[in-house]
Amino acid sequence: MFKHIVFLLLADSVTYDKARVLFEKTDYSASARMIELLQDKSGSEQNLLGRDYFMMREYKKATESFERATQLEPRTSTHWHWLGRTFGRRAELSSFVTAPGYASKARQNFERAVELDSRNIEALNDLFEYYLQAPGFLGGGLDKAQALIDKIGAVDPVERHWAIARVAEEKKDFNTAEASLRRSMELAPKQIGRVVDLAKFVARRGRTQESDAIFEQARKIEPNHPTYLWERANILIEQKRNLKEARQLLQQYLASKVKPDDDHRDEARKLLAKIEGA
Repeated sequence: MFKHIVFLLLADSVTYDKARVLFEKTDYSASARMIELLQDKSGSEQNLLGRDYFMMREYKKATESFERATQLEPRTSTHWHWLGRTFGRRAELSSFVTAPGYASKARQNFERAVELDSRNIEALNDLFEYYLQAPGFLGGGLDKAQALIDKIGAVDPVERHWAIARVAEEKKDFNTAEASLRRSMELAPKQIGRVVDLAKFVARRGRTQESDAIFEQARKIEPNHPTYLWERANILIEQKRNLKEARQLLQQYLASKVKPDDDHRDEARKLLAKIEGA
């Protein structure tokens, strides 16, 4: 009997590891099918299943999986964080009647995730963005976002400068925002995301040639990096220029090996169809 239980546990562990590899390869449906077959799923298994559903845009199923994960492992920050992300996405997609409730649940779950693990940088960043963008009656506020900056800095000093820039831009203090983004890039010159953040900011300020030059710096670091390809294409499309280059970048992006965090393939296909022939 004992040997049988051990065998089942080992088999479940192997299944979970295989499903996790499939998730990282962005084969979410295959990953989900493997986890769905498991009996008495653990919190980690429910979390992975929830992430599969999330990436497949099945947000109700994702909510249910993350809720089970929090019930099984209530002290695990990651479960609450992903539950918050799912409610946030449901708020974005729902009607004005249900959106406020979902948004409030997103905030509550982000706050719970940070309370459980103050070094969960992804949860900190999502809570920061919520505070920055949500109105006061939904628990948002610039002061609340600003209060998180030191907590973010305690985990990642580079990310702290990005957070300072986000608050400054909201306050229309564009000089401070730009200086902070430049400092972030100086501290992590090989992180394409930092270079792209500055290029996008400069583009928003209408400084097209300077933005192009900064994007070129990102391209030289890693020309086929999904972040560079996706963000550069988006800027060109927003500015309605160099659409031929934008098409090529989107095609390169769709052919690249993306990770779940960089997975915008559905949006890329829609953008490509929109500008086809332009």
